[in-house]
Amino acid sequence: MKIHHIAIICSDYEVSKKFYTEVLGLNIIREIYREERQSYKLDLAIGDDYVIELFSFPNPPKRPSRPESCGLRHLAFAVENVEEKRTELLQKGVNCEEIKIDEFTEKKFFFIADPDDLPLEFYEM
Repeated sequence: MKIHHIAIICSDYEVSKKFYTEVLGLNIIREIYREERQSYKLDLAIGDDYVIELFSFPNPPKRPSRPESCGLRHLAFAVENVEEKRTELLQKGVNCEEIKIDEFTEKKFFFIADPDDLPLEFYEM
């Protein structure tokens, strides 16, 4: 078994589309507007194996990120160099947390938030 896709519902489609494509650099596979649902579905490639489905729906409720609640906690991206990724994101105006060290793996990581405050982690490969 492996992950097929990750679905994210956003509050402002154009803002989130720009964030995931221009800031994070994910590639668009396809973009569909579904009139009957008043919803966009944007498929974004993460490497060769995974897809993020970015959805827009009219007036979705906010997802609590803090305090942390039950359910999916965050999405983590594996990167070769955590320092370089953090510097790149800072240069693009993204607010990045400080780099930390995982006490069990001794790997470096840091967090940012997407436009809807969904926590995103960048973790050293």
